[in-house]
Amino acid sequence: PFLSQTIKEVVGEDLSNIIFCDLFAGTGIVGRYFKPIVKKVIAYDIEYYSYVLNRNYIGNHKEIEGKESYIETLNSIPKTEKGFIFNNYCQGSGSGRQYFSDENGIIIDTVRSKIKDWHNAKEISDNLYYFLLCSLLESADKLANTTSVYGAFLKHLKKTAQKSLQIEPANYVINSNEHEVFCEDANALIKKISGDVLYLDPPYNSRQYGANYHLLNTIAEYEPFIPKGKTGLREYTRSLFCGKNTVREAFESLIKEANFKYVFLSYN
Repeated sequence: PFLSQTIKEVVGEDLSNIIFCDLFAGTGIVGRYFKPIVKKVIAYDIEYYSYVLNRNYIGNHKEIEGKESYIETLNSIPKTEKGFIFNNYCQGSGSGRQYFSDENGIIIDTVRSKIKDWHNAKEISDNLYYFLLCSLLESADKLANTTSVYGAFLKHLKKTAQKSLQIEPANYVINSNEHEVFCEDANALIKKISGDVLYLDPPYNSRQYGANYHLLNTIAEYEPFIPKGKTGLREYTRSLFCGKNTVREAFESLIKEANFKYVFLSYN
């Protein structure tokens, strides 16, 4: 709410004709807040798990018929698949990693494969695909055996991680406006978009989001690779905004190319 108040003090109380761009969208909390009150939201983040969340919460704006029945099917089908998540990120596989319980690793593999099969067979639309995938990501994340991020896992299964995974629907706001969601480099995307309000909330320290949330990207993409080291890292994009030697130039380029009336920045 403090963002809305600040923006209204500058732009005016009526935001209904505003094109609002959230260029470092993360989980999409800001875009979700503004989605019902602006003309259009443009949401961007370079991490694929973030794209999935925003593609559902921001990109989806019409009712998807039958989506609840697909959630029910995912929760009721037999969970038997010991796939990429179980084999690389669960203790029972011998991987030495314990990001999820064995049971939940198998559930994640089974559900993710089913969503992929439905999409490949064109049984489900892109809109439904991202709704289901977002639902899986958020449901799995709540039962992860970590303190918060995926930079490390706990030696013993914590209480929440011992619960059996159920897929909860990632319900989104329905409205009459079209919105756009992107997954590419911010400094390249900024040259292709325009609008009224550009909100920037970039990383402001050396923490790389691709490393801290690598397992969400792995579930979202669900393509095989060789996990590295004790934490099972994947190759990830290093943000220019996370480095002392690159952040100034990245900022200057971004602001210079921005075709927006107002720029708001959250930065520590």
